[in-house]
Amino acid sequence: MSKSRRKVFQLLVDNTSGALSRISGLFSRRGYNIESITAGTTADPDLTRVTIVTSGDDQILEQIEKQVRKLEDVRHIRELKRDNSVYRELCMIKVEAHPEDRTNLASLSEIFRANIIDVGTDSLIIELTGNQGKIDAFLKLLDGYKILELARTGIAGLTRGSENVVWLETE
Repeated sequence: MSKSRRKVFQLLVDNTSGALSRISGLFSRRGYNIESITAGTTADPDLTRVTIVTSGDDQILEQIEKQVRKLEDVRHIRELKRDNSVYRELCMIKVEAHPEDRTNLASLSEIFRANIIDVGTDSLIIELTGNQGKIDAFLKLLDGYKILELARTGIAGLTRGSENVVWLETE
């Protein structure tokens, strides 16, 4: 029996209405799980870069790649392997922060190179960018504080170096 593992796929898709819906619909119809999905326009406004994190056994992951590749909006798909890619995630955390808590929260933020981006009378919003491990470690240190709201973007990633850059001709 094959062991379940995670894969990060990067897609270049036509920047058209419904493209993301068709991609997520494929996952939904087939019963595949999306752990995270991020999408944004590339330097070419006709293309959108989509990063999908999913999991399954080898057969399921192979099937996902084949099925996504067949979608009409998908121009290119590849796996972003951990050893030759850079992954980042953005996290914003609204923490209950009374005046006596702020110095400690500012110190924790500084250690993790996080930024305090908003200060309210009884809360702070902290912005942190990094890999999932860094964000998880920071959240663990906030265990004694009341987290009021939390927003995580999911992984965005690129391969290292310039030799793996994909250039597509747009019509």
